[in-house]
Amino acid sequence: MTNDTTSTEQHAGARHRHQAGPAIAILRGGTGDHVEDVVATLVESGVTAIEITTNTPRWREGIAWAVERYGSAASIGVGTVLDVRQLDEAAAAGASFAVSPHLDAELGERAHERGLGWYPGAATPTEIVRAWQLGARAVKVFPAAQLGGPAFLRQVLAPLDFVDVIPTGGIGVDDAPDYLAAGAVAVGLGSPLVGDALTSGDLDALRARAGRLVAALDR
Repeated sequence: MTNDTTSTEQHAGARHRHQAGPAIAILRGGTGDHVEDVVATLVESGVTAIEITTNTPRWREGIAWAVERYGSAASIGVGTVLDVRQLDEAAAAGASFAVSPHLDAELGERAHERGLGWYPGAATPTEIVRAWQLGARAVKVFPAAQLGGPAFLRQVLAPLDFVDVIPTGGIGVDDAPDYLAAGAVAVGLGSPLVGDALTSGDLDALRARAGRLVAALDR
């Protein structure tokens, strides 16, 4: 864990860059009955970073299953981490990264202790820099679309180009490349990608959206 006296340049030089791929699929809600099928469809479609949130039924079991099934072929993480207990449970299930909608230094400390990549949420330049100084592997810029989309990101990263950011919130499948072009290391996509697959089990539509996303990011 870094401290307040460490320079921004030292933080930038020591950072291990985000390794989960250009898109993180966010699985939130549903009944809990379709988590495994949704994960399998996404990974087999080429979306190999999956975040299962703590307000998804059976999220612990989903993470454990995905890690056992896909091992090093996919990065499986936990989202909407609000306290240390949730982070510990995710680590025990095999998660490799933890995402929060907010910035909490205690969560960052525990994530480092447990060997998890830490992606805290931030909205302002002050919050983004603070998250980076506290040791975030990448900063979740949230809610990205409502903050101003790629144009906002481009302006913020002009002076903060040393920070790795993952914009999340309101990003459509066809919008994702614009965020990468604006300087993001990855994008987080929830319902625009997953749709109602966690509730209805509609994997065909999910597969089509995932294929469109992968094709767009490959261009």
